[in-house]
Amino acid sequence: MTAETAKETEKLWELITRARVVLWDFDGPICRLFAGHTAARVAVELVEWLEGRGLHSLLTKTERQSLDPQVVLRAVDRRHPGSDLVAELEERLTQEEVRAAASAMPTAYADPLIRTWKATGSRLAIATNNSPRAARTYLESRGLVTCFTPHIYGRTQDLHRLKPDPHCLNRALSAMGAAPAAALMIGDSPSDFDAAQEARVPFLGYARNERKAKLLREGGAEHVVGSLEPLLMMLRE
Repeated sequence: MTAETAKETEKLWELITRARVVLWDFDGPICRLFAGHTAARVAVELVEWLEGRGLHSLLTKTERQSLDPQVVLRAVDRRHPGSDLVAELEERLTQEEVRAAASAMPTAYADPLIRTWKATGSRLAIATNNSPRAARTYLESRGLVTCFTPHIYGRTQDLHRLKPDPHCLNRALSAMGAAPAAALMIGDSPSDFDAAQEARVPFLGYARNERKAKLLREGGAEHVVGSLEPLLMMLRE
């Protein structure tokens, strides 16, 4: 083990052992939500739904070509915040996310890590930009929901409060009576890191490939792992 690797392992150990509350992003660290029900297709269908109502001009060309349904939803909300149109679009996305939960692919080592962390006495919460209904549906299917309930915080009608806004992290911390310094956020995107920074919560990045890792590091994340296995091994020790 090199000196650099040893130092990173020690820092990872400190992050884990200090955390009394662990805030999990959902899509990424826990599962790949759209593994079998692609996000790109959902985005296309949301755009087509808007176009079918004569609302083609609400989106820019770049937004219409986006393969991320969250981009479509947030673009409409910026132009018509709090409208019935946004509420209906958000509900359509929620239904697609709940449907996707049935074919979501578990992230390697996530299930045993969640159970082990819970067993050590730490408290767990979900802090996600996805629908809390989708997160709950998936967690129930894996027998994990009791590790988190009632602390599942996700997208609300206030779309301007999605990450990188720290709203869902602050909701979790407040409900659990936890100090930010006693928590740890596990996320897979720069917006997760930004939200953790704003909430003053230590952050650990999870990246399933080098592209994700590069984005996290360029976004400012200091600690990034490519697998959850080292965390599980440390907790079991």
